[in-house]
Amino acid sequence: MSFSPTRLRALLRKEFIQMRRDRVTFAMMLGVPIMQLLLFGYAINSDPRDMPAALVAPAQDRFGRSFAAALENSGYYRITHPAASAGEAERLITRGEVSFVVTVPADFGRRMQQGDRPQILVEADGSDPSATSGAIAALPRLADSAFRRDRPAEPVQGTPEIVAPRAPEIIVHRRYNPEGVTQYNIVPGLLGVILQMTMVMMTAMALTREIERGTMENLLAMPATPAEIMLGKITPFLAVGAVQVLVILGAAWAVFDVPFVGSLGLLLAGVMVFVLALVLLGYLISTVARTQMQAMQVAIFVFLPSVLLSGFMFPFRGMPGWAQALGEVLPVTHLLRLVRGIMLKGAGFADVAPQFAALAAMVAVLGLLALLRFRRTLD
Repeated sequence: MSFSPTRLRALLRKEFIQMRRDRVTFAMMLGVPIMQLLLFGYAINSDPRDMPAALVAPAQDRFGRSFAAALENSGYYRITHPAASAGEAERLITRGEVSFVVTVPADFGRRMQQGDRPQILVEADGSDPSATSGAIAALPRLADSAFRRDRPAEPVQGTPEIVAPRAPEIIVHRRYNPEGVTQYNIVPGLLGVILQMTMVMMTAMALTREIERGTMENLLAMPATPAEIMLGKITPFLAVGAVQVLVILGAAWAVFDVPFVGSLGLLLAGVMVFVLALVLLGYLISTVARTQMQAMQVAIFVFLPSVLLSGFMFPFRGMPGWAQALGEVLPVTHLLRLVRGIMLKGAGFADVAPQFAALAAMVAVLGLLALLRFRRTLD
């Protein structure tokens, strides 16, 4: 049979029509490259700036103010709490509201005038070493430049010698991960990423599998409400998620030697709320997709920003405001803060209450949307 341009045109027309009818696949083909381009081009920044910091400086003298000004002028630090007490600063860094606590001793100004070399303590949140490494590396240069203007010019011959202030000694204390071990940051984060990938994808195919197998009619014929059907669908996945959580936590403790200083019960409670949000998200996807392939594509579409914008791969505070706003609506973002806070910092319920509240709100919204979508599907 010879080559026929007419048959080729007919085949191409048929393929384009099929592509246009499969709207989910067509949207993925256009949406995923655009999303990757925007995220990697604008949102990802491995050298975060404007990191929030608390300043503990009881004396509030000009030397302490000079150092704080030098920190802010560097662009790495943003003094969000300029007159914090030691107790308040401890709570702020435990909750993750600041990345640094800068402590200037009360006798700092007097010792500087005497020509001593007093110490300034900079405590960094080491639970995410990549986020704070750039700001820590800039500290020696900042300390030297901050007090350079306070040094007098060369003394004039015949005049009394003036004691010149020296640059203070900067003591850096990396809290929660002093050695900067990468596994201490990555492994707790993997808990959220693995659960996101498996829970959403498996649950996303819950209803579409029924449609493709032709058993949806049996399900609809059952004397069950949409809420009962939803609970029946998601409960087995909750049990699977609980097993996955125990396996991952056991591996983190036994294989990777990740420290665990917080409450195990509090951690499991938070993770199970997160798993519930994921299975509801997957169930919501299953009410939108028509086939298992579409359900998987949408799940992957949701998975991509969850990895890139949650703070798992790249520092959350290094992203622009719009990317951080998107990250705040992702369940993984709040789980990472909760897991790292409890496992590495020993945070209590009061410290992680905002993360619990955010995950609970997502459970309520996703559950409501899933029920509404299921009713429309029945119609």
